Amino acid sequence: MPVSRGAKASSSKADPFDSDSDDDLVPKKGTKYSVPAGGKKQYKDGFRDTGGLENQSVEELENYAAYKAEETTDTLNGCLRIAENIKQDATNTMITLNKQGDQISRTHEKAVELDQDLTKGESLLGSLGGFFSKPWKPKKTRQIKGPAQVSRDDSFKKKATRMEQRDKLGLSPRGKGNTRNYAEATSAMDKVQVEKQKQDDALDDLSGVLGQLKGMAVDMGSELDRQNEALDNLNDDVEELNSRVKGANNRARKIIAK
Repeated sequence: MPVSRGAKASSSKADPFDSDSDDDLVPKKGTKYSVPAGGKKQYKDGFRDTGGLENQSVEELENYAAYKAEETTDTLNGCLRIAENIKQDATNTMITLNKQGDQISRTHEKAVELDQDLTKGESLLGSLGGFFSKPWKPKKTRQIKGPAQVSRDDSFKKKATRMEQRDKLGLSPRGKGNTRNYAEATSAMDKVQVEKQKQDDALDDLSGVLGQLKGMAVDMGSELDRQNEALDNLNDDVEELNSRVKGANNRARKIIAK
């Protein structure tokens, strides 16, 4: 019996088991992947309530890997933010130290000016007292050194001044992680690779910030040593001036009492 045209047409109907009919069962390329929100609780617990890792499907394990990669990235970014905050505090400390050093220098310069004025006063007191009075000379145990005896680290001053200017202008450096662009993940394993790239970049940024913190710590340590030396010299000069002022006061009282 000849086959009709209708029968031949019906035999060309698409096979329901053909791979082309499974398009709706696989993710479409170009669709952005995100970790399933419903599975985050069990991912967080490590599948404790669902038989552990060994009893999970490949798909669940891939989603779990993406979740853990995302979690690690967030942790690294948190560490980077902490390091950046520490760096900002260190910057403020350097600015404060610079101002403190300038204040010490200005105070010491005032001590030098006081020494000059006191020398004039001592000379005047020595010429007073009458013809038959004993000559009077102030007791000087040491010369007033002044701030010039301690060299200032200009590199620290320049760094601190530059940081202060950048801070006032709102240009304080931050991590580079927020300015980078990454490819969109279309699957769990793509997500893992993207997160690994983010982690590498975050580690690079963190390493850079820690290196800067180390340099800042060395600079601050050197500046503190310099300021301690400057304060010791200032203290010695102030003690010398204090002793001479007491001597001048005693001489003035004796002249007035005559």
